[in-house]
Amino acid sequence: MRAGCLALLLLALPAAGVRAETVYKCVANGQTIYQQTPCTKQQAQQVIQLVDSAPADGRVAPMPTPPPRDNGAADDAPPPPPPRPLPELFLCVRATDGKSYTSSNGHPDPYVAPFGVLGVANNPLAATYGSQNAAVSSFPELNRGKGNAGAVATSNYVWVQDQCRPMSAAETCQALRDQNDSNQKAIRNAFKSERAPLDAKDAMLRSQLQGCG
Repeated sequence: MRAGCLALLLLALPAAGVRAETVYKCVANGQTIYQQTPCTKQQAQQVIQLVDSAPADGRVAPMPTPPPRDNGAADDAPPPPPPRPLPELFLCVRATDGKSYTSSNGHPDPYVAPFGVLGVANNPLAATYGSQNAAVSSFPELNRGKGNAGAVATSNYVWVQDQCRPMSAAETCQALRDQNDSNQKAIRNAFKSERAPLDAKDAMLRSQLQGCG
C-alpha cells in the first residue's frame, strides 16, 4: 500500500467508526504498504502516530463562524446625515387687513398704515397702536413747514405692527408642504435661466421636510 493508499485508509477510518491513532508502514522487496496491524518479521516496520482531530465523544465540532462579507465601497460609505430639525416658523396676522401669513420672524418691524385702512372707528387696533395725536407726534418731519397740510397728513397715519405666534410642528410641516408645492409649480413654469434660485429652494425644502417624517 503506497502513499495514496494511506490517504484512502485515513478517510475510511472515520466512516467505519474506528478511532485509529497508530499506522504501521511496512517495507519488503521494494514495496511499501500501510496497515493498522504490526508488520511481519520479513518487513521493515515504521510506526506512524496519527493525531485524531475528532472529539472523543464522536460528535462533530461546529463549523467556525465565517468572517463578515466584505461589501467593498458600500461599507466605506459615510452614514446618511440626520434629518434637519424643523425650522422655527410663526403665524402672523397683518394689522392692516387681518390676513394671516407665515414668517420666520416672530417680531416683525412696525410700519406706517393709514387710519382709513385700519377702520379706526370700529377697529380695536386703534387702541392698541395709539391715538390719532400719538401718530401726529410720530412724524414731526411731516409737520415741519407744511402748516395745516402737514397736520392733515400726519393725522391720517399710525404706527402698526403685525402680531405673530409660534407655529406647532403640524402647522410647520403643512406650511413647508404648501411652500414646496408652490415652488414645484414655479419650477415647472420657469425658464432654464430662472431655475437656479428655485432649485436651491427646492433642496432646502426637501431637507426641512425630512423632519416631518
